[in-house]
Amino acid sequence: MNRILKYYLDHLIVTGDFSIIDADGNRHNWGDGTGKPVAVHFHSRAVERAVALNPSLKFGEAYMNGGFDVVEGSLYDVLALIFENAGNHATDRAWMRVIERLRLAARRIIQNNTPKRARSNVKHHYDLSGELYDLFLDEDRQYSCAYFERPDATLEEAQLAKKRHIAAKLSIDRKDMRVLDIGCGWGGMGLYLARNLSANVVGVTLSDEQLAVASRRAKDEGLSDRAEFRLQDYRQTEGPFDRIVSVGMFEHVGVGFYDEYFARCANILKGDGVMLLHTIGRYDPPGNTNAFVAKYIFPGGYIPALSEIMAASERQGMIITDIEVLRIHYAETLRHWRERFMSRREEAKALYDEAFCRMWEFYLAASETAFRWQDLVVFQLQFTKSLDTLPITRGYMSDEEERLRRLEARTPTAVREDATDVRECEAAE
Repeated sequence: MNRILKYYLDHLIVTGDFSIIDADGNRHNWGDGTGKPVAVHFHSRAVERAVALNPSLKFGEAYMNGGFDVVEGSLYDVLALIFENAGNHATDRAWMRVIERLRLAARRIIQNNTPKRARSNVKHHYDLSGELYDLFLDEDRQYSCAYFERPDATLEEAQLAKKRHIAAKLSIDRKDMRVLDIGCGWGGMGLYLARNLSANVVGVTLSDEQLAVASRRAKDEGLSDRAEFRLQDYRQTEGPFDRIVSVGMFEHVGVGFYDEYFARCANILKGDGVMLLHTIGRYDPPGNTNAFVAKYIFPGGYIPALSEIMAASERQGMIITDIEVLRIHYAETLRHWRERFMSRREEAKALYDEAFCRMWEFYLAASETAFRWQDLVVFQLQFTKSLDTLPITRGYMSDEEERLRRLEARTPTAVREDATDVRECEAAE
């Protein structure tokens, strides 16, 4: 077995029952023997060496290309055991620190997400077959962290709760408010606001596939008069807007463009406007995007530290009015996605191939374990341009969520016609 890999595992794996069958057929064991046994079989010494020298990239790459197989347990079990043991010290070996420092130094080049490059990055991931996303997402195609109000909530319930939670924080308190949805995805968030709150929504995306689906959904629901979707970079969007919402898009902005992002939002948001930013974040200091994810899944992507977001927003005059950190919610979301994907894996293979399925399986499993045992969380950040825009206590958020639950039970047409009237009647009562 590769000596560097063995040395690394000798220092990494303390608990659990982990085994590697090396390229020569010899079995090596680590851990204290507790828990579910997991084992992998490396098929060549070259793969062992590659993983030893650059595990953050080559371990996933080797699995994707068939360089090793999981022979006991599942890939998720393997990654869970590794991440549980690693904690936040997965790069404590000297050669790994060197690699990560080089990547950190180059991140502004790697994340140089100009409008042209940003569109290319988005097409790489979001213009994959819609049939693929239907295999594992909820029926509304929410491709971001759900909000689990109950441990036994279904994925559909949790994604609806997420939209409701965000809508309450936007405080859309009158009809016909103009709302910008930056990175609108397949339209779910924007359509929710148009349907339930009579908002006039402009959703922007860089994905042709997402634009087509969102526009078709608006037409099918009779919401085209209130929900307009555009193939447009946020930097080219003109205001003004009463509200801005961005869910799962900030991760694609790139650290070198944070000031530009918040400057644009500040410029097009009205003086009494509200912005809600929902983004994956890290609770540690600034770091690097996982090398495998950056290369194969989200090119140009970066998960920010809260300090990086705050510094940029402060420089552009945005006032932070509320911060919520969603812990474990994304791990649970990813668990649902992973289980759904694995249950329909053969359908994904028919769409693409075995290597794609292994890549996607690794992406989902590694992401889930990172949200459970590494430094990843989700931030929901509320901004205004004036201190007195919103109530000074948070009760209005929970009150609005309750009201939205009642509105969701109404027919879409009735909601669009009298959403504001319902609020006025309830206030009178």
